[in-house]
Amino acid sequence: MEDEVVLLDLWASPFAIRVKIALEEKGIKYECKQEDLFNKSHLLLEMNPIHKKIPVLIHNGKPISESLIIVQYIDQVWNHKSPLLPSDPYQRSQALFWADYIDKKIYGIGRRIWMGKEDQEEAKEELIQTFKTIERELGDKLYFGGESIGYVDVALVPFTSWFYTYETCANCGIEAACPKLIAWAKRCKENESVSKALTDPLEIYGYLLQLKKRLELQ
Repeated sequence: MEDEVVLLDLWASPFAIRVKIALEEKGIKYECKQEDLFNKSHLLLEMNPIHKKIPVLIHNGKPISESLIIVQYIDQVWNHKSPLLPSDPYQRSQALFWADYIDKKIYGIGRRIWMGKEDQEEAKEELIQTFKTIERELGDKLYFGGESIGYVDVALVPFTSWFYTYETCANCGIEAACPKLIAWAKRCKENESVSKALTDPLEIYGYLLQLKKRLELQ
């Protein structure tokens, strides 16, 4: 019997994109159900009653929440191909550390940039320093996972669709400051699993303009 895999999704969300990349890497067929975060579906509220957020992966009727936890779940359940986390305990701990670092830093800082509040300039500097720290960890490797896409790559690459927004809102200068990171992003996009899942940067920017208006009206 074939697995039933459903993703409660928001097309612009970097967190949902992580899950889509992982599923594509594993070659798993799945159904996407788009959510409106201002009018959440009964299914989302039922499947994630604690946080009431996307993404939620529903595997044979059972929900898994939080993007990095979902990616780990996908890697463990469908372990027949494209391992995302290293088998070595130390290397695995490092991958978990850097994915957690990305999770705690980029979205929050980026939000301060596109919201355009008084601390935008400070947020711009924080973002560049964060990317420089991540770039040092990449070093001269092709991917954070080594020779192929791994857990940290999956955690980070969805945010590259937001680079245009960061630059348009605050002229961050990411490419000049972090050329190795930009080259890594281009390599990632050569993989079908990434190119299929990533959203167009111009569409992201348009979405965030609308989102900003809705947030300001609340």
